[in-house]
Amino acid sequence: MIDVRRAGERYRGGDPQAGIDSRHAFSFGPHYDPDNLRFGAVIACNEERLAPGAGFDEHPHSHTEIVTWVVEGELTHRDSTGRATTVRAGDVQHLSAAAGVRHTERNDGDTPLTFVQTWLAPLTQGGTPSYELVTGAAGTTPYAVTGAGALLHVRRLAPGERAAVPDAPFVYAHVVRGDVRLAGEELRPGDSARITGAKGLEAEGVTPAELLLWELTR
Repeated sequence: MIDVRRAGERYRGGDPQAGIDSRHAFSFGPHYDPDNLRFGAVIACNEERLAPGAGFDEHPHSHTEIVTWVVEGELTHRDSTGRATTVRAGDVQHLSAAAGVRHTERNDGDTPLTFVQTWLAPLTQGGTPSYELVTGAAGTTPYAVTGAGALLHVRRLAPGERAAVPDAPFVYAHVVRGDVRLAGEELRPGDSARITGAKGLEAEGVTPAELLLWELTR
């Protein structure tokens, strides 16, 4: 089963006057939708666009695995454990909020920042917050979010190039850039597909494309 969701269906949020443009794929904040709370372990997939100097002031998270993929620009991250990092295009940032952590996310650069942030429900509650930054993550090796029982596959496809979609109970696909053909559907930037129990699927680049594939065990 494949459920395609188009970019135009996302809930709009953020604060345009403050240079923040947010687009939510799932029920989020004031946009409550009881029929769109999660898919597998994924509870949020937000496209965020921050103007130079804009950002999210310090705010809390708990019991959430937060994975950030920068599309363009640079993201400055600081959290209550004392970490301060710069996340660039092609990097995977993983913040495990565990029992509780506070952080800020800002565009301290002079060019626009775009990133995709996915939240996953953890397998167990509590614990100590942790952080990891992996540079240049695109390639054949998936990034494991063991706390959520999930793997992130990043695929960059040339026109006509194909990549296998993982055979898994659930797969969440998000098109970062370019056009992708999947199971007879053509997906464009910001589009996503929620795949349940499918096997033997392939994604094909229609144009040069970048695709995030979440392999989910639950």
